[in-house]
Amino acid sequence: MPSPGLLVLFGSQTGTAQDVSERLGREARRRRLDCRVQALDSYSVVNLISEPLVIFVCATTGQGDPPDNMKNFWRFIFRKNLPPTSLCQMDFAVLGLGDSSYAKFNFVAKKLHRRLLQLGGSALLPACLGDDQHELGPDAAIDPWLHALWEKVLGLYPVPPDLGVIPPGVPLPSKFTLRFLPEAPKMCSEEQHVAGADPPGPPSEQQPFLAPMVTNQRVTSPSHFQDVRLIEFDITGSGLSFAAGDVVLIRPQNQASHVQQFCRVLGLDPDQYFTLLPREPGVPCPTQLPQPCSVRHLVSHYLDVASVPRRSFFELLACLSPHELEREKLLQFSAPQGQEELYSYCNRPRRTVLEVLCDFPHTAGAVPADYLLDLIPPIRPRAFSIASSLLAHPSRLQILVAVVHYQTRLKEPRRGLCSSWLASLDPGRGPVQVPLWVRPGSLTFPETPDTPVIMVGPGTGVAPFRAAVQERVARGQTGNFLFFGCRWRDQDFYWESEWLELERKGCLTLFTAFSREQERKVYVQHRLRELGPLVWELLDRRGAYFYLAGNAKGMPADVSEALTSVFQEEGGLSGPDAANYLARLQRMMRFQSETWA
Repeated sequence: MPSPGLLVLFGSQTGTAQDVSERLGREARRRRLDCRVQALDSYSVVNLISEPLVIFVCATTGQGDPPDNMKNFWRFIFRKNLPPTSLCQMDFAVLGLGDSSYAKFNFVAKKLHRRLLQLGGSALLPACLGDDQHELGPDAAIDPWLHALWEKVLGLYPVPPDLGVIPPGVPLPSKFTLRFLPEAPKMCSEEQHVAGADPPGPPSEQQPFLAPMVTNQRVTSPSHFQDVRLIEFDITGSGLSFAAGDVVLIRPQNQASHVQQFCRVLGLDPDQYFTLLPREPGVPCPTQLPQPCSVRHLVSHYLDVASVPRRSFFELLACLSPHELEREKLLQFSAPQGQEELYSYCNRPRRTVLEVLCDFPHTAGAVPADYLLDLIPPIRPRAFSIASSLLAHPSRLQILVAVVHYQTRLKEPRRGLCSSWLASLDPGRGPVQVPLWVRPGSLTFPETPDTPVIMVGPGTGVAPFRAAVQERVARGQTGNFLFFGCRWRDQDFYWESEWLELERKGCLTLFTAFSREQERKVYVQHRLRELGPLVWELLDRRGAYFYLAGNAKGMPADVSEALTSVFQEEGGLSGPDAANYLARLQRMMRFQSETWA
């Protein structure tokens, strides 16, 4: 019997779930199965009822939330009115990606697996729960699970005997072909592409707004270990609107020196132009690339050569390598038993795509240009909490950016692509434009005038709360309580004079924790415990909302622990009752958090 179409649907926040989905697509094609790979929200969910075989690959983000590109699907699949036989003809499998240091480890995958069973779907095997905390990363769980999955699938739909499986060493056809032009086009297509027609509706990923940068100012003292910037954009005429808690997305560019080095290693002419042609019908070209496009534009604006490559990169590179010794090493890195070695070569020191290509020069020089888009992922937009309110700063948008810069055992320091690019832009030297768009964040604030809010924002986590305070003060909303923590009052106390002025006017109550100013470190969670009677009064008697933003490492757990101990001491609750009280606040959206790794 002819094989059915296999559908792989993913919900991905950082690109890992998408990478795993594309791996599934490649492995399916090697087994002669037709396979479509799509983001969940770009798939018409009503068609699910007629799909015979679906693999769902889902990351869990934040506090057990689905990724942005599956939120609409998530709302639909949990509708109460869906019949329990909706998916009774579907075989499915769920692969989850999560982090076991979070309380809601792989929450999305587990919940989706249960829901698909409720709707009549038939599970091919138990959900796979990939764990970022494992020393080999999620692949430790994914490899054996995929082995079992293909056994099940091939039991149902065997490979046609006259065709056989395409062996791993043979490269599959590239997704696109690059047709090089003999000369550059008359009108620069990149400028046309950027200028574009007036976009329909507000700016989006497909059509960002080129926002002029107004200021780019360091707000930590020169002696402080971290460079943190307050960056302001002019959004006049953009059609952008946002509320406190929303985020702005920015797609960065690669450094010019990296672009030159990449072209040199791969033997490409940065000034040559090409047009992009999909090999298969129905496959769209990336909307971010103009047609025709120069190699320089492709490498500067699209290929993420500064990212840490995934295992799939080594698999394809091994297929394309004409050099025996290099190919042997690449095969070792892409095999399941070579994952420990790959981790210490690549992930631990955060070695980039460009650095790996420099380490394998014979292979890099032989990569056909057609495979560039299969080999190197696109640059992903970075999200920043908006740190200003339109009510206080009409036609302006501000962000607080910590410039990522650290040392590993590699000679060259590691730098965050987006934060370093933004820090390098100087509007004082001439006009600077940054492509951006906004989307709703995970924090929403009460509109009632007298509902108090408790905001806990250590470090750059305070950014969304500055927008919230500005918005609430402009609307005359009182009861604004802010817990801010940093290392030193005189080095990294962001917006100190602004907070003190608002406090003087009676618009804000501020509590600070300067962790390094005394022998015993004092953090925001210590201040919450000290102010237990006030916190309990606000939450239990005055219906306050509680917000938390900042680094996801240990702080969210420490703050939750401080709160439950306040509930026990001030509210007289037992341990289990205090935990239930916190869970109830979360369910009612009166406890909200936005954290990042």
